[in-house]
Amino acid sequence: MTNIAYTAMPTADAEALRAGGLDAYGLNPERRVTPGSGYPCRHCLDFIADGDPYLTLAYRPFPTLQPYAETGPIFLHADPCPRYSASEVLPPVLTVNPDYILRGYGHDDRIVYGTGAVTLKEGVASRARELLARDDVAYVHVRSARNNCYQCRIERA
Repeated sequence: MTNIAYTAMPTADAEALRAGGLDAYGLNPERRVTPGSGYPCRHCLDFIADGDPYLTLAYRPFPTLQPYAETGPIFLHADPCPRYSASEVLPPVLTVNPDYILRGYGHDDRIVYGTGAVTLKEGVASRARELLARDDVAYVHVRSARNNCYQCRIERA
């Protein structure tokens, strides 16, 4: 059986954005205050509390620009938060919605065709293990099944 690890956005990325760095579109992140719960931070992989400041920005979780390097909106605590570290445990941000899109990527950071599927939250770990057991899949992205927003990455542990 393949052991998996859920990984959040790198701390260096979060710190740069909080310090005024530009997002994937070259724009300043928008600073807002949450009007309620449900805003998932991609660094701690937990929810931003009601009334807390957060950033909305375009994020591209790929090392370089290329045709498969999807970019989309994410939320990030405006103030420092610890990076998610319980890597083998389903993060809080993946416990709320009933389903997610899981998609495998190759060592060249391109989509491995035929790996994308809407997956019930109860099946996220088993689907990720199934994909990561393949030699042609280097890692898996988890995205919202409703808005296609990037949630986190799953790798071999």
